[in-house]
Amino acid sequence: MRIGIEAQRIFRKNKHGMDYVVLQEIKELQQMDTENEYYVFVKPGEDRCVESTKNVHIIELNCPSYPLWEQWALPRIAKKYGVDILHCTSNTAPIWCNIPLVLTLHDIIFLEPRDKQNHSLYQNLGWLYRRLNVPRILDKCHRIITVSNFEMENIISKLNIPREQMAMIYNGYNEWFRPVEDTQEIYKKYIAGKGYFFFLGNTDPKKNTERTLIAYSKYLNQSTIKRKLLMADLNPEYLNGIIERNGIENIRENIVMPGYIVNSDLPYIYANAFGFLYTSLRESFGIPLLEAMACGTPVITSNTSSMPEIGGRDAILVNPENSDEIAGMMLRLETDQAFYEQQKQIGLERAKLFSWKKTAEHLLNLYQDVYQEIKR
Repeated sequence: MRIGIEAQRIFRKNKHGMDYVVLQEIKELQQMDTENEYYVFVKPGEDRCVESTKNVHIIELNCPSYPLWEQWALPRIAKKYGVDILHCTSNTAPIWCNIPLVLTLHDIIFLEPRDKQNHSLYQNLGWLYRRLNVPRILDKCHRIITVSNFEMENIISKLNIPREQMAMIYNGYNEWFRPVEDTQEIYKKYIAGKGYFFFLGNTDPKKNTERTLIAYSKYLNQSTIKRKLLMADLNPEYLNGIIERNGIENIRENIVMPGYIVNSDLPYIYANAFGFLYTSLRESFGIPLLEAMACGTPVITSNTSSMPEIGGRDAILVNPENSDEIAGMMLRLETDQAFYEQQKQIGLERAKLFSWKKTAEHLLNLYQDVYQEIKR
């Protein structure tokens, strides 16, 4: 097989969730499959995180904008290299492409009602592009991959896609997420002391940042320890708005916002945290949930969307719209040592069920199935 993989943004420095997924899939396929030819199409960038090997060819393709890169340049370069299948990995694909398509549709949040308070131009443009693109490409895809049973049922029911056109392949997590001893005190690059709560909040309404900070305020009011809250990559102006709207000035001096946290430092951030807050309103999978569990860090997560499926029935599952419930679980972890230790072990065992190797094995099987179908 000659397989094309769209991985436009994996060379950018500040990667996002979908970038990490395809990057790890490529790395695993490089190790396990020496029989088929792969052509990985990327946009030039400063983080050359994967290199060509004998049968995996990294093809850099420059184009000024995301839509032009995907809609015009990608199908032309894929045709030039004669790929049998083109796998588009980030929710969208070329509308005019005569190469058999496989699409990874991580979620369909962009087709669901949205929070009017989202003022991020980047997120709004991405939402509009996907909303225009996806309905036009679904019928052209030989297979549509998604990342949880929750999301698969959601896509089938809302888009009326035949079940046989769908495939569910779980994500994994990187092997360096494990209980680690931070002998170099790497965590100190971001926060002064251990034993903090960690939250990956941002301005996307689905991340539930506002309610989580209200819950943290309630936790501070009742805790005798008053642990710091480490928050990655959040705009200070956005934080100020939340504090002022809700009258929670008590959180200001307890929040640490160091900006972007390098992925290779994250195991040390998890390992030195007391607990991880993953209280989103909606996730199609939730890789950080697994990363924290694999590091032995207790996780408070939501009882909605895919999070019970990925975290398991014994995870700490809360109503993300109830700040009292989130605060209550933060306090319970702090005051109930047996419960705390139990959650550490539950997370470590749950994480063992997932790996990028398993993800890539399922993906390779899917490529083979599609290839057989198009050759009939």
